Amino acid sequence: MSLHPTIAQALQVAIGAKPYHALPIEEARDTARRGYLLNTPPVSVGQVQNTNWPGPQGPIPVRIYTPLAPGPHAAVVFFHGSGFVMLDLDTHDDICRRLCIQSNRVVVSVDYRLAPEYPFPAAPDDCLAATLQVISHALALGIDTSHLALAGDSAGACLAAVTAWRLRESHPGLIQDLLMFYPVTDAPDSNRESYQQFGQGYGLSQEGMNWFWTQYMQNHKDHTHPHASPLRAPTLQGMPRTYIATAGHDVLRDEGQAYAERLKKAGIEVHCVCCESFNHGFLKYLGQLSEVDDAFNDATRWLIQGPLQRQR
Repeated sequence: MSLHPTIAQALQVAIGAKPYHALPIEEARDTARRGYLLNTPPVSVGQVQNTNWPGPQGPIPVRIYTPLAPGPHAAVVFFHGSGFVMLDLDTHDDICRRLCIQSNRVVVSVDYRLAPEYPFPAAPDDCLAATLQVISHALALGIDTSHLALAGDSAGACLAAVTAWRLRESHPGLIQDLLMFYPVTDAPDSNRESYQQFGQGYGLSQEGMNWFWTQYMQNHKDHTHPHASPLRAPTLQGMPRTYIATAGHDVLRDEGQAYAERLKKAGIEVHCVCCESFNHGFLKYLGQLSEVDDAFNDATRWLIQGPLQRQR
């Protein structure tokens, strides 16, 4: 299937612009943020609260979205995409608001530390700490911890998978659902077909992904460590049921599908869909492209149906 015409046009307009890896880090971050921030009124939720929770190396900023309806509510801990290097709570504010409204869940968005200032394992350690803090704050936030999900896009989806994997033994059954959009699941691999097909000209490039990964891992020698590359975990038994949405024109497509296959082989309930006409980062088009809205709606329906099915 061909690339969505609106996305194709956006890529055409961007031809000639310097890629992130050719810019100073702060300029790269500012450029990336502008791609997400829209001059439109925010989607209304019941309440939005900014606060800080204790982390392994200092406070972790979080933003908490509460539905309009009275609680207690199930919750989603959300980790924003970033290439492990950029973006923040504001860039993913619209996504989290829509997730809150459509799933009728409290959404806790986590602003984990970014590379290169804070390389691996800072981000996964922050995400683990913030998830455990949800338990401590559950009563005050009106959260029902029996239905706790982790979610994220791109690098954030990687961090969600890693956090779920780390908790499966220490807190078995705590994470009920895992929602992943176009996830990073492995170190960059130019031998994958999706890297060869979409490595240039589709937004996230092979060169760009290599740059992100270098900033993130820096001097850490084990690029297959399961806290960095969830696809390489020795076992995926005990993982929560999982929804994976890959993009058809994305260097990460194949590793997302490979992760789904490994989960299936481990006996995990998996729903994996490839959004054929999209490229990497398609959630930035929420509220702008009906096809992206449809894909997001499908994911939130899956999230809503899970607890209902388990109670029958």
